[in-house]
Order: sequence, then structure tokens, then C-alpha cells
Amino acid sequence: MNDKEFHGKSIEELVISYQTDLDRGLTQQEAQDRLQKLGANELTEKPRPGFLALLWAQFNNYLVIILIVAALIALALGEWVDSIAIMIIVVLNAVVGVIQESKAEQALAALKKMAAPSAQAIRDGHQITVPGRELVPGDIVVLEAGNYVPADMRLVTAVNLKVEEASLTGESVPVEKNAAVVLDKELPLGDRKNSAFMSTMVTYGRGTGLVASTGMHTQIGLIAEMIQSFEDEATPLQQKLEHLGKVLGTICIAICAFVFVYGLIRDTHLTDVFTLGLINYLQAEQKDIINLFMTAVSLAIAAVPEGLPAIVTICLALGMQQMVKRHALIRKLPAVETLGCATVICSDKTGTLTQNWGKERTKRAGGRGRSSATPRKAPWSS
Repeated sequence: MNDKEFHGKSIEELVISYQTDLDRGLTQQEAQDRLQKLGANELTEKPRPGFLALLWAQFNNYLVIILIVAALIALALGEWVDSIAIMIIVVLNAVVGVIQESKAEQALAALKKMAAPSAQAIRDGHQITVPGRELVPGDIVVLEAGNYVPADMRLVTAVNLKVEEASLTGESVPVEKNAAVVLDKELPLGDRKNSAFMSTMVTYGRGTGLVASTGMHTQIGLIAEMIQSFEDEATPLQQKLEHLGKVLGTICIAICAFVFVYGLIRDTHLTDVFTLGLINYLQAEQKDIINLFMTAVSLAIAAVPEGLPAIVTICLALGMQQMVKRHALIRKLPAVETLGCATVICSDKTGTLTQNWGKERTKRAGGRGRSSATPRKAPWSS
């Protein structure tokens, strides 16, 4: 079950394969058994990062760690004002980052809202209303104008049936369906006129369909899976900030070490060391050595730009808010900088973005000429 090539099979083949009846549909018992075996007809979501995970991600930064260490040292030196100011900046940076990223973790929730809350299914020979999540492969579903298609299905009948498939193909013009045709299995998604897909909407006419795929096995489920399986890569801004943090950290440590060692060499009298012994000399000069160390640390703290992380986070948050107003959903805050660097966006006439089309086409063509390769839909296409 959950056949992905149902558009290339006749209705009779599918009826036998799914062990169903076009007039009576499934029995309630058979539907319950399949539901328990195959799972609910809904998009499953990977566990979202919890609050502590999001919070840790804000502090897991070289420059932020340096600021925290600087605040602790400033506190040890008795510099309460400097210590509190640095910690306020660090906490503010973390709070803004957590709030923005928690708001952006709604991509799959937006897809879930597109699923049909209920469907008209034929079971035991009667048309009944069934929650969309309880549909199973083999169910016979009635489609009418205004309905969301609740699952991927092979159309059995289609009377002037038109379906708007922009959520999958980017085409804003409704597609006229034809249940009688049997299509090539390799046909692109937008040309499968004998099928209807989950999350699309019936705009005209009526029809019936045999449910072939549900849940994450549907076309919209594949998009949801792509959204959740992205590789977390550092943006150019993150890479530069990480490099800056390491450079500043190394410089600060070098300053501390140089000033401290230079002060020791300058103020140390070798005759006193030989006379008193190293341990006794250190005990005698303990106060001066501590003051020298504090001076070195103070110089290092002055070299750390305390406001940099907060300024960067606030600027990115403002940029994200502007993009949200333009209906652009961003999962990670630093991605604002990457998108801001884009000067040209290539799309087709419907505004659809495709992924790795050029590489795939060249590879299939053997590096020569053109190919009929179909562009692979990107998870953000709409």
C-alpha cells in the first residue's frame, strides 16, 4: 500500500491491489485495521528543539563565552557595573535569539493547516464524514468544489473536476482532471491529470477518488520530510563571527600573558628569589602579583566588544520581522544575512524555485546538450 506510481495503473488494478470496492468502499473494521497498521493520515513532525536546547545554542558561541568569562572576571575584580552590563547584553542576546527562532519553527505547522480536517468517505456502502487523519489507503472519497483533498488519490470519476495545485507545482491555474486516462509512470507531478494530491483544493466540479497514499507518503509529506531533513550549515556571517571571536580570544589571552609575564620580569629581583626561595618570594609578593594579574585581565576585558553579539542579533531580528511582513518564513536567525546577500533569484514564470536543476540536468545529459530531466521541487516552493 501507499503506492507512489498509482497514476500509471488502471482503476481495476488498484481496486484489486488495495482490496476495496468502488461502490461500497471499505468496511469499518477493515479501515480500523489498516489505520492501526499504517498509522494516521497526518504529517509527522520531528521533535522540536526544546527551550533549553534553543537557549544553549545562543550561548554556544566563542565570542559569547569570552563575554561570560569577562563578566565573571570583572565581578571578581569588584567591577560590578561592568559585570552587570556585560551579563545584561549576553542575556538580551540569548532572549532575542530564542524568541525569534521559536517563532520561526512553524514551517511544518503551516503545512499541517493545509490538510483537510474531515472527508466524505464511502464505508459499508454509506457516505459518511470521516476525520481526515483516519483515512487509509483503499478508502473511496467523494470530492466536491471547496473541499481540500485529504490524501493522495487516484481519481475514479471526474465530472468537470478542477483542482488548484499551487501548493505543490506552483501553477496558479486549476488543473482539469480526467479519471479515465492511464498515464506514464515517469510523468511529472503537474501532468498527472488522473490524480489528486493532499493539501490541494477542488475549485470546480465533483468526483470520487481511491486513496493511494496517506500521511508522510503523500507528495506534501515528502515536502515536509525535506523541510525537516535540512543540513545545519553555518552562514557566512556565523563563520566570520566565529573567526572574529577566536581571533579576539587569542589576542586577549596573549595580552594577559604578555603583560603579566613582562610585569613579573620587570619587578622581580633575582637576588630576593635566591635569598628567600621561590615559594617564600611569591608569598611575600602575593599582593603585588595579584594586582599585576588584575591589570592584565582588565586590559583583556577592554579588548572584548561586549555589544557586538547583541547588535548583530537585534539587526538580524529586525531583518526577520521585515521579511515576515513580506510572507518570507525563516527558520534560523542568521539566514537573514544570507538571504540579504542575494542579488538575483531565478524562478520560473509561476515564481517556483527549483533545487539542483542545472546539476541534475547536466548529469543526466552526460554533460552535453539538453535533457528532459524534470526539476526537483524545493521544499519552499509555493
